[in-house]
Amino acid sequence: MSFVADLRVVLQGRDFRRLFGTRLVSQFSDGIFQFSVLGFAFFNPDKHTSAVDVALGFAVLFLPYSLLGPFVGVFIDRWSRRQILVIAPIVRGSLLLLTAAVLVSGLPEGVFYGLALCVLGVNRFFMAALSAALPHVVPHDRLMAANAVTPTSGTVITFGGVAVGYLMREVFHSHIAVMMIVSGAVFGLSSLVARTMSRDLLGPDADAGRPSTREAIRGVVAGLVDGVRHLMSHRAAAATVGAMALHRFMFGMATALGIILYRYYFTGGDATTALQGMGLVVATSGVGFALAVVVTPLATERFTIERWVPWMLATAGVATALLVAPFQEWGLPVAGFVLGIAGQSVKICADTTVQRDVEDVYLGRAFSIYDMLFNGMFVLAAALSALILPANGKSYLAIAIIAIGYVGGGLGYRMLTRRRAASLS
Repeated sequence: MSFVADLRVVLQGRDFRRLFGTRLVSQFSDGIFQFSVLGFAFFNPDKHTSAVDVALGFAVLFLPYSLLGPFVGVFIDRWSRRQILVIAPIVRGSLLLLTAAVLVSGLPEGVFYGLALCVLGVNRFFMAALSAALPHVVPHDRLMAANAVTPTSGTVITFGGVAVGYLMREVFHSHIAVMMIVSGAVFGLSSLVARTMSRDLLGPDADAGRPSTREAIRGVVAGLVDGVRHLMSHRAAAATVGAMALHRFMFGMATALGIILYRYYFTGGDATTALQGMGLVVATSGVGFALAVVVTPLATERFTIERWVPWMLATAGVATALLVAPFQEWGLPVAGFVLGIAGQSVKICADTTVQRDVEDVYLGRAFSIYDMLFNGMFVLAAALSALILPANGKSYLAIAIIAIGYVGGGLGYRMLTRRRAASLS
């Protein structure tokens, strides 16, 4: 089924249209925010950026929330998900206004990063609620189509937000604080969209045996273990989430490699030129993400998820070896395009298998585990990059790890899913 056909089918549902609109508005705002943080942390002409700085930046922004992820699942499985979508944008918008004030007042960078961490924490809470809510607004047999249209369209519009942030900086010479204010105002609009849905529409489903919130918080570790056990009992979902985690690790290494190469190897330390070069990589990745919307439903319908995922992982590995190893500037945007297709294809498949196979009362915890892996693996990759990347970023070892990791992961996934198929036959 084509993207247009998928979109036509899922947009027939009024409630889906409202959830979809909530996602698009919020992720457009997130693109502006991400660009502002990227420019401040890694492409600031007044700062020297090393691989260690990149790793620390990613750790500050993503790792703490990954550690708090299980607590998010407790609330998503108990609170009205519609109310989360209404209240979280207001909180996030307020935090962005405060962040803008910190930048203008010249307070230490640590304050900025602390507030940025809070913004991303609220946003991940919001995104996990969106993912858990999706099965409530589309028929079960249309989850693949919905996952091709919604998260991927959200990612594409995030790139649109990044482009707006770039224009604000390069054309209008906007201060980062202005970007924060614009992002906060736009994100607040998503609350108005979410308010058009009824309070009990998005779940969670009633469960008389579910413990109280206070009891759940006390037993959050046990709940996480239970969630992992439930996810692992659905091998297809667990294997595909594992493939997504592998991609995020390899993609994290590729991102750190690209930032340092552009910052020093390709540009000789010119932060503005480096940002422009990395912006081109982001743009081509966005095109790849958009193409994945069209390709993935067609490919999985014909070849199944169990075949498409390893093909995408292997393609990413081969592309990295062929396009990045020459260390020519033209190769990175092309590699970004290929990794964009491959990575988003794997993510669509992971979203679908979790929503298809995991029971609703476990969805919040499942997506919290998902987010922990999504962010944590990226941070671990940046940490490894800090250990192995030279000052100018030129590292054949890093390319070998990425290429072999992708291809090996694809083979491992295929072997695992073949065993599952044999056990069911």
